[in-house]
Amino acid sequence: MVSEQSEAGGFQAGGRAWDPARPDIERLLAISTCTRLRPIYYGSNHCFLVTLDAGDEGESFAVYKPRSGEYPLYDFPHGTLYRREICSYLVDKILGWSLVPPTVRADFDYGAGSVQLFIEEAEHETVSVAELRRLALLDILINNADRKVDHCLVDGAGKVWGIDHGLTFNVQPKLRTVLWHFAGSEIPADEADDVRRLSQCLQRPHSDAERIRELISPAEWKALRERVDRIGEYRRFPDPRYKPVPYRW
Repeated sequence: MVSEQSEAGGFQAGGRAWDPARPDIERLLAISTCTRLRPIYYGSNHCFLVTLDAGDEGESFAVYKPRSGEYPLYDFPHGTLYRREICSYLVDKILGWSLVPPTVRADFDYGAGSVQLFIEEAEHETVSVAELRRLALLDILINNADRKVDHCLVDGAGKVWGIDHGLTFNVQPKLRTVLWHFAGSEIPADEADDVRRLSQCLQRPHSDAERIRELISPAEWKALRERVDRIGEYRRFPDPRYKPVPYRW
C-alpha cells in the first residue's frame, strides 16, 4: 500500500481518518463519494488509492480494486478476486479478530470492485505474536494462496493487519504463506473456540455468512465449511515439513 504522508494531505496522519473499529465503518465505505483516484503501480492487478468523502462524516483514504482491472488466471475464475477480498474480511469479522481492514463492494470510476479502508503503515520493533498466529490461522481457513511479507502491515499503534486477499477460497488446497512459525503447534483454546463459532455461523442463517455464500461459488462455499470444520476438529496448525499434511490441507 502507498503510505506517503504528502499524498495524504495531512488528514490520514492527523487523526481525521476513519477508525476501522467504528461500528458504522462499512456504511461509510459504501456510501462515500470517491473524490480522488490515484493508481498504485506495483502489483499484479490494477488498484487505486482513493480519497473517500462522506460529507459531515469526513474523509479517508481507501484502496479500490476494480473487477475490470483483474488479469485472467488459470486457477481462479476471472472477475472474482474482488469478491474474495470482501469474503476474507467477512470471515475475519465473524471470528472477531480485526486482522483484515474493513472491506465492502464499491462502484467507482472503473466499475464494481472492492474498497478497503487504508491502513497507515508504521515501523515497530515488536509485534503481537498472538495477532501473527491468528493471521496464520486465518490464511488456513480462507485457503490463502498469496501471503507475502508485504501483505502484513503494522499500524501506528503496533497492530497487525493482513491485506491483499484476492487469491483465496479456492476449492483446491492452495495455501502459500510466510507465516510458518506456528507449524505443528496447538491452536490456543480461545482461538479454537472462535473457529468453532465460525463453523456454527456458516451452518445457520447469519447475515455475514450469507454474504460470503453469495460471493463465492457453491463448490468454494462447501470447501470453506469443510476447512473450518477440519481445523476445528484437529486444533493444530498443519506442519508439512516433518509429517504428512492432515486432512487435505
